[in-house]
Amino acid sequence: MLIKLKIAMKKVTGIGGIFFKSKNPNQLKEWYNQKLGFDTGDYGAMFQWRKSDNADQEGVTVWNPFPENTTYFDPSKKDFMMNYIVDDLVELVAQLKQEGVTILDEITADDYGKFVHILDPEGNSIELWEPPADQAE
Repeated sequence: MLIKLKIAMKKVTGIGGIFFKSKNPNQLKEWYNQKLGFDTGDYGAMFQWRKSDNADQEGVTVWNPFPENTTYFDPSKKDFMMNYIVDDLVELVAQLKQEGVTILDEITADDYGKFVHILDPEGNSIELWEPPADQAE
């Protein structure tokens, strides 16, 4: 008898970003900078951290307001989108497809890593992000 073991892969390992719609993103970033000390730039604020089990590895969580008319969160009609850090985006997307999860686009890669967008059961757009190897968790 052949016994097939299913090895649980690590899926989401952290929150990579919090993105939300704003009437005036630049003004809001400036308010957060002045009032709460956010170090904001073109891409919002980046909060750096280190892994609790390996202090040599750094990570980042991005906070960024988008224009209220952005289509980046589509097809979700929500005013926010979460970005989650994952270990192996290609493997995770293959698994999610097998499980019937809606994958909105193809995996893209750039200097910041690999990205793909999915929908949860309530229609929330989720961005999955695999950081580049030199920033991997």
